[in-house]
Amino acid sequence: MVVKKKKKTAAKVQAVVLDEEKLHELIASLSVDGGQEGLGQLARTLQSCLELSEPVQQIQLVKKAGSQLEALRKEEADGALLQACLHALSLVYTSLQAKNPLRRAIASALSSAPAWMQEPALGTLSACLSACLSDAASERYPHVVDTVAACLDCFPLGERCINQLLPGVLQFLHKGLSEYLHRNSGLTGRHIAQAQLMQSCLAAVKTSVLVIQRCQERMGGGLRAERDRHELEDTLGRLLGCYMHILTDEEFVQSVQSTAGLAVVLLIRSVMGCGDEVASVVCSLLRSSPPGLDSAPPWLKQRCEGLCAGGRPAGVSLYLCHGALAMLSWKGALPGPQWEQLLLLVPNTLLDLDVSIKESSTAMVVARVLTLWSSAALDCLQAGEQPCPPRLQRSLSGGSELQRHLLEHIYSHWEHPLDGVRHQTRSLFRNLLLLHQRASTPAPDPTQDPYISELTHSLLGLEWHMRGKYGSLGCLVELYGAGHLLAVQPQLPSHLVGLMGDQNLAPYASDLLERLFVSHKAQLAGAAGAAAGEVATWDWMEHWHQTWVTPLLRVLCRARLDQTTYILDYFLPKLLRCSPSSLAHMVRALQDTAPPCTPGSRGALGALMTCLRAAKAQGVVPSSKEGLWGGMVPLSLLQQALVHKHDQVRMDALGLVCESHRSTEAVSSQEMELVCHFLPPNLNSQAPGVRQQTVSLLKKLLCRMKDSTVLLQRRLIQEREQEQRDGDQHTLRQYKEFLRWLCVRLLEVLLTGSSFSKCLTSLHLLCLLGELFTFSTGPDVFALGEAVTSAHAQNVLYCVASNFLEVKQLAATLLWQLPPSAVGLQVPEQTIRVLQAALDLSTSTKPFDSVTAAHLLHLLLRQPGLGAALLHCAREQGLEFPPPPSSPTPPSEGAVLELNALAAVQFLLRCLQSEVSRSESSLLQAAASYPLYGRAHCITAILQHLNTESLSHTEQWRCVVSELVAVCYRMSDVVSPVVQSSSPEGLIPMDTDSETSVGLQRILQEIQPRDTNDFFTSARELDTERVDNRPQTGSTRTPALNSGGEGYRVTAQMVLVCCWRSMKEVAMLLGQLCQSLPLHCTANTHCGLITEEQVEGVGLYFRQQLLQSRHRGAFELAYVGFVRLTDMLCRSGSPTLQQLPARWLSEVLEEVKSSDPSSKLCATRRSAGIPFYVQALLSSEPKPSSCSLLKMTMRELISLAGPLANRTTDSSTVPQVHALNILRALYRDTRLGENVIPFVSDGMQAAVLGFTSPVWAVRNSSTLLFSTLITRIFGVKKGKDEHSKKNRMTGREFFTRFPALYPFLLNQLEEAAATVESDSGQVKLHPSLFLLLLVLSRLYPSPMDGSSSPLGLAPFMPFIIRCGRSAVYRTREMAARALVPFVLVTQVPSTVHKLLQELPQQPAPGIQHNHVHGTLLQVLFLLRSYQTDSHRPLPAGSGITQGLRGSMWLASRENGCEVTRAAFLDVLVCLCGPKVSLLDDTEVSALRREALSVLMASELVAPDSPPSSPGPGGTQYLLSLARVALSAGVDVPELWGGPRPAGRLLQCLLQCPQYEVRELALEGVLRRLQEEEEEKKRKSRFEWLDDTTLSKLSSLALHEKHPWCLAKVLTVLRVLSSSAELQWRDGSRRLSQEDALLRLLALAQGSAHSVELHCAALTLVSELVVHLVNSDPQGASAVPCLAEWGSLVCSCCGEEQPVEVKLMAAQVLVSCTATVLTSTLLPLGLSTSLSLWRSLFTLLQDEDQDVRDSASDFMSNVPAPLLSNDVTGASVCPAVALDAGVGLLCRLLELWGRTAPGVLALTEWLLGVDEAGEDLAAAADEVPGLDDEDFLFEKGDLNLWAEPVQWVKLLHGHVCSLIRAPGAEWPEQAPRIHLLSTRARAQALSSQRALDSLPALPQFSSAMEHARLLLRHQRATLALDVLERLR
Repeated sequence: MVVKKKKKTAAKVQAVVLDEEKLHELIASLSVDGGQEGLGQLARTLQSCLELSEPVQQIQLVKKAGSQLEALRKEEADGALLQACLHALSLVYTSLQAKNPLRRAIASALSSAPAWMQEPALGTLSACLSACLSDAASERYPHVVDTVAACLDCFPLGERCINQLLPGVLQFLHKGLSEYLHRNSGLTGRHIAQAQLMQSCLAAVKTSVLVIQRCQERMGGGLRAERDRHELEDTLGRLLGCYMHILTDEEFVQSVQSTAGLAVVLLIRSVMGCGDEVASVVCSLLRSSPPGLDSAPPWLKQRCEGLCAGGRPAGVSLYLCHGALAMLSWKGALPGPQWEQLLLLVPNTLLDLDVSIKESSTAMVVARVLTLWSSAALDCLQAGEQPCPPRLQRSLSGGSELQRHLLEHIYSHWEHPLDGVRHQTRSLFRNLLLLHQRASTPAPDPTQDPYISELTHSLLGLEWHMRGKYGSLGCLVELYGAGHLLAVQPQLPSHLVGLMGDQNLAPYASDLLERLFVSHKAQLAGAAGAAAGEVATWDWMEHWHQTWVTPLLRVLCRARLDQTTYILDYFLPKLLRCSPSSLAHMVRALQDTAPPCTPGSRGALGALMTCLRAAKAQGVVPSSKEGLWGGMVPLSLLQQALVHKHDQVRMDALGLVCESHRSTEAVSSQEMELVCHFLPPNLNSQAPGVRQQTVSLLKKLLCRMKDSTVLLQRRLIQEREQEQRDGDQHTLRQYKEFLRWLCVRLLEVLLTGSSFSKCLTSLHLLCLLGELFTFSTGPDVFALGEAVTSAHAQNVLYCVASNFLEVKQLAATLLWQLPPSAVGLQVPEQTIRVLQAALDLSTSTKPFDSVTAAHLLHLLLRQPGLGAALLHCAREQGLEFPPPPSSPTPPSEGAVLELNALAAVQFLLRCLQSEVSRSESSLLQAAASYPLYGRAHCITAILQHLNTESLSHTEQWRCVVSELVAVCYRMSDVVSPVVQSSSPEGLIPMDTDSETSVGLQRILQEIQPRDTNDFFTSARELDTERVDNRPQTGSTRTPALNSGGEGYRVTAQMVLVCCWRSMKEVAMLLGQLCQSLPLHCTANTHCGLITEEQVEGVGLYFRQQLLQSRHRGAFELAYVGFVRLTDMLCRSGSPTLQQLPARWLSEVLEEVKSSDPSSKLCATRRSAGIPFYVQALLSSEPKPSSCSLLKMTMRELISLAGPLANRTTDSSTVPQVHALNILRALYRDTRLGENVIPFVSDGMQAAVLGFTSPVWAVRNSSTLLFSTLITRIFGVKKGKDEHSKKNRMTGREFFTRFPALYPFLLNQLEEAAATVESDSGQVKLHPSLFLLLLVLSRLYPSPMDGSSSPLGLAPFMPFIIRCGRSAVYRTREMAARALVPFVLVTQVPSTVHKLLQELPQQPAPGIQHNHVHGTLLQVLFLLRSYQTDSHRPLPAGSGITQGLRGSMWLASRENGCEVTRAAFLDVLVCLCGPKVSLLDDTEVSALRREALSVLMASELVAPDSPPSSPGPGGTQYLLSLARVALSAGVDVPELWGGPRPAGRLLQCLLQCPQYEVRELALEGVLRRLQEEEEEKKRKSRFEWLDDTTLSKLSSLALHEKHPWCLAKVLTVLRVLSSSAELQWRDGSRRLSQEDALLRLLALAQGSAHSVELHCAALTLVSELVVHLVNSDPQGASAVPCLAEWGSLVCSCCGEEQPVEVKLMAAQVLVSCTATVLTSTLLPLGLSTSLSLWRSLFTLLQDEDQDVRDSASDFMSNVPAPLLSNDVTGASVCPAVALDAGVGLLCRLLELWGRTAPGVLALTEWLLGVDEAGEDLAAAADEVPGLDDEDFLFEKGDLNLWAEPVQWVKLLHGHVCSLIRAPGAEWPEQAPRIHLLSTRARAQALSSQRALDSLPALPQFSSAMEHARLLLRHQRATLALDVLERLR
């Protein structure tokens, strides 16, 4: 948990507050008649000060009095008057509140008094303070404590005063602390009061520490004096008793206890001095042993013995250690041996605590105190005069036992979840290195220091996912230089740059990189300093660039974009800051010799933009005055980057344009042009991150524009040269043109049919324009309001109807900024129309409509005419509604808002009351026609926009609040039966039968009284007898909604949505009322609106809903409202309300304890709302408190969750189920943070033991709890790899954080391992074995762990190995996986050898194959991990080869068990398969020969072998054989005996009857082909595939039956055909290319059922088509199947196709762009070519971004002569590719000489006609209409990216350009033109009629229908325009 630093606020100045009598006395005492000039003036000044009430003036007068006091001479002084003046100042000083600047002014005035006046001043101040100390009532204790502290705060007179009154001050502090200790016990449950008491207690302890520190001499004198000694000793003893009470009372917060620890040590030191005796006493306290206390005075010894008593909390030692380090002086030589002993005792005490503490906050204190100790130890070693004691020197040097223990602490805590602990751990590591340097003889070279050398190697050998490693390496760099690490690991820079792709590691890796390259540069510069000169500088800089810049550029060019994001954020800016001159090197490298790029990377252009952007942000790039960025990059390159395919490249280029080091730098015309180039194609970005970056970067540009405008205007006013003035005015004109263009462009895209992302980006940018420049229409410099038309404003208003909440909110915000004249809401008719739309939407059955209604009402709230409009609507609806009050003067804006809000709430309340009354009689009718939640949502939204603290019509509001609370309860009563039923989702049948409505009440009454947890004991049945006998009084017909007789349809979904959303809105409304309305107390009746009784009633309502609701939506949202309520309860001033959470919590825990199957509490659905209820109550507890409620609750729940002997029945386990479910919710709650960590061990034990329960419900809840705890302990899974080390931790770290789990897991594992022996043949599965192995497999040993660790992992190993004998296959596998982390890499060879010795050497009758299999799996997993982690071969003489060869019979047919045969073969593959084996060459050669002989004699290869029986493990065995064969035949045949057996082996694999074997073989072939393709081995390519194998593959493509295998075969053939023409064979018959194409095309057409097969077939067919067209472009059109291929490709591009198919289609179209689509010979004919182009354009508008990006790659394959000047062939974004593609098609139509038919085909596209001539838009109309209510959330095939309106406009523009081209034969097309004209006119007419028939404001009431009709009309209009031009 990170604690935010509070901002310092200025101290509040308050006037002097004294009671009237005292004030008059003071003023009277200061009255003077004249004379005594100096003193009289002082008295009059003070008198004036006291008479004023303005605090600032009082401060000025006190300062004046101070200067007068300073100037006063002794002979002028009148005793009485001077006394009165000093008394007045002292009295005011002691009466002021804390941190009042007036107090500081008085202290300054008294301090400035002359020396002769100091004694009188001291006397008066002492008298006033003494009076405060003696007369203070308990409520004034904090004030007096603060006054005492103020006297010691830079106020010498005050300090003398405290010294003088020391006994009284100490007695007062003791009295105050005693009072606080007494009061603390009575504040349980009152968190705010408890927190305030803790603050007061902390202040008192701190002040007492301050008093003791500042009064050392006075105290020492008092203790030596005979007369006062006993009284002072008694006071100090009682004060020490208070400190000790605080230390041992765990109810106190840590800050108070920690300060008390400081106070104890300080007091002992003050009493005993600084000798060896002090250290002896503190040592005794730390050890908790009384013998060392003998040197203390008797009274002190007696008190300290109380602290040494047994059973004290662990934290006492911690706080005493802190006190010893902070309050004793460690600088210089130590006073004696006891001090040395104390210095060494402190870390040992803290390390002992390390294992016992549970709270993370305590771990934080331990880490901080250890760092403090290391600093103290360094101070001791720095004592220059005297040498350090030898024992201390030995203990503090590297390699000592203490250093080893401290390093183990560091390794356990450097991954701690708290940032503070990790930071302290890093500081401790650095200090340990410094201690080693100072305590031992330093070596000149770190490599000669064995301790440092070993530490470096071990740190570098650790996994890079361990974040603590980076800080430790950084410390080594800081102290020993980067050269030391680079010498040990030269590849370190590349490795660290590669890690920058991981978001979690990037900050750590970048910090280490910065330390390294800065240190390395300094080292190189220092080494080159001797050889001065430019050449030497260039040499070492080039070496530095090669080390640090080259790896960076390589990663930037080659890595995926998501891997390089953090390089820009973290690494690149630091590198450029370190070496600005490196930018030129980067630009040169990227433009001249760019590293090779990979698909999906940003490429050289992207890398260049990234570097330039980072450099510009750092101020490295020159200003734009010297040309664009100093001429470093040409403008065309930047334009190319701004429309690049990859998002991040575009963002970097935009950042380069927009970002600037100077906020007032003028925006150049080039930059504005580049933004104009960027904006249109980039507004419609689907990625939220890209949208946010776009808005953020353009905001920077607009802010720059605004700031530079101010500068330019200021320069214009000043006198300057005319040329300069003209230039500034020209810049301002450019700004104005640009801003107006931007404003109009953004407003124009907000059309009906615009995509969500485009609307969102445009609205964001428009809001920015309004915020920075305003849409004013007056004489403003830009006057953007003039560019906004009424049509623009209406489009913004219609955006409020969007289904996306963010668009609604932004549109509503923008409407406030636009000119009111354009919006027009002040016009009464428009107000009424919008209001009516809002009221209609508030009763819509679509949930998002109520949100639209709320936004519309919010827009109307500030309109003065809303009251009249509401009155008009009320009259139309026949509602009684009071007219708006008329006032003679126009009301203020705030008054209008309040009156309108009141009127709107009253109107909605009347409507809601009426609808609730009707719903009480028919819930079905309410669900179908006026669901209640819309009105309630609107009321909540209105209240949210109201400042409830300053309402004037309080009486009316009180009445409204009472009615609202009442109507909420009524709403809840109506819908509760549904959401509280056992099965709310299926309550109403899904048909439209009239019996539905008749039976509703019957069903509700049937379920409600019986809704208990009877499922634990009996099944639920409906009472059919009662149903049948019930008299049928209701109508058999569904009642009509209106007089028109229109019936309604209602489904279960509608009823459920109505009910749970109503519950949601009730919860939100009640929560809003409680949270925002001021509390109505009896003492303060004028302002409160809600009473305590109402608040408590709301709380009880929430309790009922949360504890009884069954529907997740209902109780989750009730929880949101309840959280608001609990938040308000804790902060309310009412003690009654403050104690409610604690009371409710204890009640619900009692209810859970006593629950059984008859309880109302829901024990299914994960206990439904009960965990939410408990969560809300606990999260209301203030964070700084002692969390007593949380601790009490966790202890109760853990005791309930644990198994008990008497819990053997379903009935007795209900409380256990509840407890497990509640615990799961609490462990998941992030707000409880680290406070639940102390209870993780207990929770884990409850979860594991819960698995042993015979009741399924308990086991199920235990599973959920276990899963939550795994996430809580190991973190959220950071990748798809389930076994990644990112979600694991070392055993030491795990058991240090959760020590209680060590014995528990060990005992449980021992118990479970005892049950796995399978000798009896029976399967014995321990219930929790799987969980234990799952937890243990997440641990791994750290190479940094000591061998003698008390929490070592070694004791677990024998039990895990034993679990490998289980009869359950999955258990054996889990045991093998769990064993790997427990074996250190260095111990793997010996462990494997030991396991192999357990294998039987020859067949025997009693062999346990489960045991053999478990052992083999453990060997296999260990060898694989060694292969991954070690990177070095097994040591010679490990005995592994001999062990395997001795048991080789297990791989042969002598072994009857195929499972163990398979496992043995897998071990052989692991050792023999890789090119670089773990064994030496002679051993692996012998092993390969034996493995090959086994393979040749096996069922897979031997021709005479009988077919393998399909027994258990048969397929597994064949697959293992196949892996050996693949290694020998495909992967590395040269290592197994050359190509002779290789071809035969591969053919055997391809002929195997088992499809799994064929699939594995094909995967191996494909893998090798792809590797060769990447390595570009053209010469040696495919030599390992002989003709027989190739013909077998081609034959397999025509006859393989299994779809997966067939897909793999086709993929292999595609890779082979890409480089050479294949020879196709069908058995012995040879096929021509055309025949093969026909056969494969038929296969592709019939394989749509399998996506993988379909994609593979079509890709291969397309490859063959491209070959065919390339070989004979002229004759290709004669091939009949090419048109079929074209239509098949087109069918794969439809919106309904899976993404994989569309991606494949995009790749096919891209691959055939140059050959087919853009060929000037038109090889496929016009119709097919146009169809393919249309499919390409469809893909460019697909919703999936990957599909669009893939399709846009076609631009890279377009021949250069066909591209226009403004379009490059590089990667461009889909929007640009779409525009360029349509333009390219038009150019091709001209080249083909087919302009006329082409134009008509494009006009059909424009009209919406498909290839078959069918009108797509009309077809959509003919679909029978479904009621929207039937499927409330059904969206269908909704494309959120495509914009048909924009597509139609784009197409229209290009077609019109094409018409003007010469050479078209139009007369021949006259009949077709006439037909299209007729169709277009009919479409235009029908769509216009339909639009006219829609209701008013259809954008709100019929948004989807309106958008569809508008598109149809626009299509027809534009098509008619084209056809008119043709005529």
